[in-house]
Amino acid sequence: MYIYLLQAGSGASGGGMFGGGTTTLVFMGMIILVFWLFFIRPQTKKQKDQKKFIEDLQRGTKVVTIAGIHGTVNKVNEDGTVNLEVSPGSYIKMEKASISMEMTAAINKAAVTTEKK
Repeated sequence: MYIYLLQAGSGASGGGMFGGGTTTLVFMGMIILVFWLFFIRPQTKKQKDQKKFIEDLQRGTKVVTIAGIHGTVNKVNEDGTVNLEVSPGSYIKMEKASISMEMTAAINKAAVTTEKK
């Protein structure tokens, strides 16, 4: 990187030691900043929210899995799984990570809207 800056500044432009290299360096820094603001930071926040959602699961919570299975949490196990009641008396053991925060929020929001009408 240092060699590149010296080569960029030693052209016929006569712009000094850091002539065009400083502009390029600032531009690259701005690209990295934009990339972090619009891609990395939102993804990190989403992962943190998903982890909190999974940790806060309780018995009786209506959830939707990433496979689209609707059910109610019957039991939260210590091994990172939950028992979902998909119909009365029918249970499925699923990983906590397979529960979708977005789909669960959407289905619970729709249920609240329906109850208000």
